[in-house]
Amino acid sequence: MPYPKISSLNTSKKLAARLAALNLELPLDAEMVAGDSAPLAQTLDWQNKLIGNRFAILPMEGWDGTLAGQPSELTIRRWRRFGESGAKLIWGGEAVAVRGEGRANPHQLLINDANLTALEGLRDELEKTHMRRFGCVDDLLVGLQLTHSGRFSNPDFNRQRAAPLVYRHPHLDALVNVQKTGFHVLTDSEIYYLIDDFIQAAVLAEKAGFGFVDIKHCHGYFGHELLSAYDRPGDFGGSFENRTRFLREIVKGIQNTTHEIGIGVRLSVFDFCPFMGNSHEVGVPQADGDYPFGFGADATGSQVDLTEPLQFIDLLSDLGIRLVCTTAGSPYYCPHIQRPAQYPPSDGYQAPEDPLVGVTRQINATSVLKQRCPDLIFVGSGYSYLQEWLPHVGQAAVRANHVDAIGLGRMALAYHDLPADVLAGKPLRRRNICRTFSDCTTAPRQGLVSGCFPLDPLYKKMPERKQLIDLKRGIKKS
Repeated sequence: MPYPKISSLNTSKKLAARLAALNLELPLDAEMVAGDSAPLAQTLDWQNKLIGNRFAILPMEGWDGTLAGQPSELTIRRWRRFGESGAKLIWGGEAVAVRGEGRANPHQLLINDANLTALEGLRDELEKTHMRRFGCVDDLLVGLQLTHSGRFSNPDFNRQRAAPLVYRHPHLDALVNVQKTGFHVLTDSEIYYLIDDFIQAAVLAEKAGFGFVDIKHCHGYFGHELLSAYDRPGDFGGSFENRTRFLREIVKGIQNTTHEIGIGVRLSVFDFCPFMGNSHEVGVPQADGDYPFGFGADATGSQVDLTEPLQFIDLLSDLGIRLVCTTAGSPYYCPHIQRPAQYPPSDGYQAPEDPLVGVTRQINATSVLKQRCPDLIFVGSGYSYLQEWLPHVGQAAVRANHVDAIGLGRMALAYHDLPADVLAGKPLRRRNICRTFSDCTTAPRQGLVSGCFPLDPLYKKMPERKQLIDLKRGIKKS
């Protein structure tokens, strides 16, 4: 289903007309403000530390660590580029597994005693690079995202082992092929052991010099799926109190065993039912109007219901957590909700809505949460699809207090120093802007490293690029 490319909406009048046609209200500034008074240049006060501006780098999985879970040269290069970005908040930079069996891929970074020096070196490289370019790291905050991938754990690729589940799911069990690999619904005792792993990981992260840890609750991974365990019996299912016990126990343990490290949470604010279809077909929902598994969704799994997410934000405030990064859905079963794009990944589907709808949905949901708890620092996601309009929407959203910082994911792979250019009042380099080709998703789904193959000069020269092109052609023909 064709939609106008965002790049074709090359005047504010054209973009406004398209938004009006879709009945959308998106914050938008026609002109950018540069200099010290610019909304995106303002500082944020967090735990007696000033964060130097309103740009953040979002955590990603590079598929390029070693089999032991240490950073490779590609990982180090990516973190150096994050240091050069100009963003003053590095939200994890990378999704790092707290145990081997919970890795999303065989090359995901892993935090343990053996890898501690390497992870410390990764942070140090980012900070040294930032210092060389910007002359100051006192206002730079670098965190580490801690994760267990739950049912999407794939530590030896091609799902060679039973999936660790929170509960049986009528749609997602088939997605991870539990009939072939088997499954194991974790017991309450096993979840308590996993809580200990998160706490120990935070202790190690503090030793490695990170300013905060993110207890990941997004994208269908373990912490997020627990929030939808409405029918699970025992300590971790049913009531809101039980479904948030995982987070509360981890926070209590971190606060009791560390000294100064902060805590943040990246949250899928809403989730929709799974969609299916190949890359030539428009995605269709699989729930037939009845979906009781969507945290932040109504009973159909097709509309946002922020009742429980607002409770969750209240809980974060009660726990003393002031760093929140919002996102939505999952890249595995509703990617158009999570990551609006012009082009789907190879195992995805054509978006059933204009991606501007998805962008607006995330921005508006974040704004509702921000108004509920204005003292929390909210980092928003979903901005990369906006391309040339990203700074204009980001500035307007920050200026209107819809969000505190603009998070960059895919865009930071293609155009890593966009924040520096925006803050300096420079025009964007159009040749570097992410056009949401989704190659950074297609590549790892096929077992290759993740990066911007169309635009990053290093990745354009890699042999994996030809492999990726051939794979995409084969998928297209099939």
